[in-house]
Amino acid sequence: MTWDSLLFRAQRGISLSVELEGKAVATIGQTLTSTRPARLRTMMRKEGALKLRGEVLLALDTLKKNPLRSALTILGIVIGITTVITVSAMINGLNDNVLAGIRELGSDTIIAYRFPWASLSRPPSEWFTRKELQPEWAEDMAKLPHVAAASPSLRIFMPQFGSGTADVRRGVYRAKNVILQGNSPSIGQIFDLKIEFGRMFNETDAEHRMPVVLLGYDTARILFPESPSDSIGKEVTINGQLFTVIGTAEKRKQGISGGSNPEDNIAMMPVTTLRKLYPNQKDYVIFAKAKDPNNVGEAVEEMRDLLRRKRRLPNNKPDDFALFTSDYFLDLWNKISGLIFILMFAVASVGLVVGGIGVMNIMLVSVTERTREIGVRKAIGAKRGNILSQFLIEAVTLSAVGGVIGVLFGSGLSLLMRYGLKMPAVLSFFWIATALIMCALIGIVFGVYPAWKAARLDPVEALRYE
Repeated sequence: MTWDSLLFRAQRGISLSVELEGKAVATIGQTLTSTRPARLRTMMRKEGALKLRGEVLLALDTLKKNPLRSALTILGIVIGITTVITVSAMINGLNDNVLAGIRELGSDTIIAYRFPWASLSRPPSEWFTRKELQPEWAEDMAKLPHVAAASPSLRIFMPQFGSGTADVRRGVYRAKNVILQGNSPSIGQIFDLKIEFGRMFNETDAEHRMPVVLLGYDTARILFPESPSDSIGKEVTINGQLFTVIGTAEKRKQGISGGSNPEDNIAMMPVTTLRKLYPNQKDYVIFAKAKDPNNVGEAVEEMRDLLRRKRRLPNNKPDDFALFTSDYFLDLWNKISGLIFILMFAVASVGLVVGGIGVMNIMLVSVTERTREIGVRKAIGAKRGNILSQFLIEAVTLSAVGGVIGVLFGSGLSLLMRYGLKMPAVLSFFWIATALIMCALIGIVFGVYPAWKAARLDPVEALRYE
């Protein structure tokens, strides 16, 4: 039996046993029949991959032929994607810093002030006519059932800039824009103040209004550059008065906007001492700590009742003060970051739409320039689907090139801000992937019409085109 007859029978699915010296060594037919679909699938996949690769290379070749036109076309996409990557990196960095600050504040910390610290709407004029809180009310708050500790706080600083206004001197050394803060000794129970050297002021210091001061991390190193540990017991000058340094604080976490934390350039003292130094400053904040984080709501209600009694508010009048916890700042930040994201998408969308229109324009020009080529391809058997896929892949490739360039520019800017300018910027792979997907969608959406127009060309008319 010849090999041709063997193959003929095998192709018909006829099983044929081959014997050698009386023993069956192979069965032809079923094996060939079972392997044919797998081989066909493999060949089809390879053919499809080669076809896609060829069309992508053809698209890139088209871009190379008109570099200036292609560059101007994808400029909008580059700007839009760069904006998405850069702004998302900035928001991620700010988000990490804000959440770290909120965690540092503590979930069981309660703040009382005459009006909210921040608002997205225009503050009513009534807020600024409210009377200040009295520092002695903190002692009554500390006695409430669900409150562990309370402390009045007075700050001398510029809230709009987050920096201080005072100068602290020691000989030839001078620390500028220092925040002056007065608290009661119980502030150490409310916040996790970490002392690097020395001690915190105590009840005796507060009772006798002693001129003692706890310096922040940066302030101590400016005034005592040779050795901050030697600052204990030394004297510094604040507003012309001598203060004895009793301690220095450890370095705080990075500021919200990156760089050094303004809270490291601070001088803390008993609130009674600061009140003697600034007798006309009476805008107090009261910090309190709940005994149990699960009972913060009860502690807030107890403080609200106490403040309403102290301010003699009737039942039919709303609060003329504000109580807020870390949840208030978290909700506020979520709203702010949401608005920033909306603004980012608005700016990026303009660039992406302009880029998409540019892609459509260059593809329509390409269809016109290659009319005869399309006619030749159709004349030798190319189907509408082949023409459609070719021009659609070209449009996607064009927008993808813009997307990749935008991702590279955006990533470069984000890294420059983080490591060069020390600004909070954290690259997000999620937004990088989203940006690339958006580019592919732009190529598809704005490339469909030119591809459809090319696919519907009449081959006879296309061949006549001059």
